[in-house]
Amino acid sequence: MATVNSVRPIIIKRKKIVQAGGHHGGAWKVAYADFVTAMMAFFMLMWLLSAASEQQKQGIANYFSPTFTINRTSGGGNSSFVGDSAFSEVRLLDQGVGSSSVYPAEAVGARGSTGLKEDGSETDTDYQALRDLADTLTAQSGESAVSDDIKKHVVIKLTDEGLSVEIFDRPGAALFTDVDEPTEILIALIDMIFKASHVVTNAIAIEGHVAADPVVQIIPKAWPQSIRRAERARALFLKTGMPKARVARITGYGDQEAAVANVMAERNNRIEVIFLR
Repeated sequence: MATVNSVRPIIIKRKKIVQAGGHHGGAWKVAYADFVTAMMAFFMLMWLLSAASEQQKQGIANYFSPTFTINRTSGGGNSSFVGDSAFSEVRLLDQGVGSSSVYPAEAVGARGSTGLKEDGSETDTDYQALRDLADTLTAQSGESAVSDDIKKHVVIKLTDEGLSVEIFDRPGAALFTDVDEPTEILIALIDMIFKASHVVTNAIAIEGHVAADPVVQIIPKAWPQSIRRAERARALFLKTGMPKARVARITGYGDQEAAVANVMAERNNRIEVIFLR
């Protein structure tokens, strides 16, 4: 017989599980959150850059690497980026220190930022007369010569070339019909501009601009249309009583000088009347 000691002993193994720090104690979550935040900031930057115009991008670039060490005016702007370039062609025009056209005449471009005439003397009284005309049209002093509804069609700025009065289309309120005949809005605007212009004797230049056509045409109609509209505006000025000799030139720019980024926008349909210095 077998004895009790011959029974095989039962051995129980117990495994001891050791925790390995719980994925490094959660530090990976912090790193992942930083990564997601950085990616969100990157895509936000890409979206802002894609939405910004070339002028706004130039303003930002000039802020970080200015091309001029000294500037007599503030570099602030009123755009969504608060940074229209203080050195761009448009901004220099507004400040009165830049050229008034792509190819300025020597007499115009020679003034530079000094405001002096060619012989070095101070600017004559015509400059103040143009400022008085601008005040009359924009109601900065006294009664406005332009009603509130009509005034929404007008932008006025003083440049090296003279006082520019820009008249443009608004939604549902065009300056010309489909056959390029002046509407009542344009007739009223030109009549008001002529009445206000009695404070000056300067010659005027009339420029016609039109929006780009979305359909490509074999014979572009923008050029003849802009010239035709400028001529219609000249005829309206003469009809109000302006001497024919006072109209120095009429020019059609077609769709080449857009006022806004969208070249097909109706805002580009405009007549620009410049009271020349």
